[in-house]
Amino acid sequence: MLERIITALVLVAVVLSCMFATKSQYPMLVLMIIAAGAAGYEWFKLMPHESDHVKKIKAAGFGVLTAFFSGLALYFNDLALILWSASILTWLCSLYWVKHYPEYDGWYNITLNIVGLVLISAAVTAIFEVWKSSPWWLMYLFLLVWGADSGAYFVGRKFGKRKLAPDVSPNKSIEGLIGGIVTVAIVIIVVQSIYLHLTLPQHILFLVLSIVTVFSSVLGDLFESMIKRRAGIKDSGRILPGHGGVLDRIDSLLAAAPFFAAGMYVLKLIGVDL
Repeated sequence: MLERIITALVLVAVVLSCMFATKSQYPMLVLMIIAAGAAGYEWFKLMPHESDHVKKIKAAGFGVLTAFFSGLALYFNDLALILWSASILTWLCSLYWVKHYPEYDGWYNITLNIVGLVLISAAVTAIFEVWKSSPWWLMYLFLLVWGADSGAYFVGRKFGKRKLAPDVSPNKSIEGLIGGIVTVAIVIIVVQSIYLHLTLPQHILFLVLSIVTVFSSVLGDLFESMIKRRAGIKDSGRILPGHGGVLDRIDSLLAAAPFFAAGMYVLKLIGVDL
């Protein structure tokens, strides 16, 4: 437990420093590229392969490729928009995969490498673009994801009876999901009532975006759990003592970030000034 707490404190300190300590984009940019590389390495190791030795070598190469591709997407904004769109379409498809697992697992093949490249690159570019808009908007995104996850954990642990997706993640419950939604609702109400000065229609649009972001974060969590279950692996990695791998920490953000960033982009296009 102590190891887990220390790791969490270090992670929070690093992320918050990159977010708030300087106006320079470089610390956040470097953090995103490193995260993309580590996530790509772990993703590849979850894919179907023949040899563990060959897997580690190829995984390192895939991690470098993911970091490089994410760097390109961070530089070319048009590429980021394409990635967000592709990512959102993929997450919508994953609804079917999660719902029909384990009866259907045709998605578990070599093409999942391309899916991982798209999802990871889309997520890190989305996080970076939200941060560029305002570090506080990125903090809001984190609060949505962490609030949903924490609320689901504590409520589910105390009151959870009905399983949400028993074949994918047996510990997650419908009661936990409701607890997560209630927790996030408090965050949304506080932000909208105190910090945002919008018209009623604009408030409704922002509320819809926040709710979609929360549900997508749950889907991201379930999807990574499904991949790990299919691969027969408990944690995606061991780089974070007490927490597992990078993917284990950002699985919810992989889905939530592109939805939120794309939603903010659309709201700005229609004149909603956040």
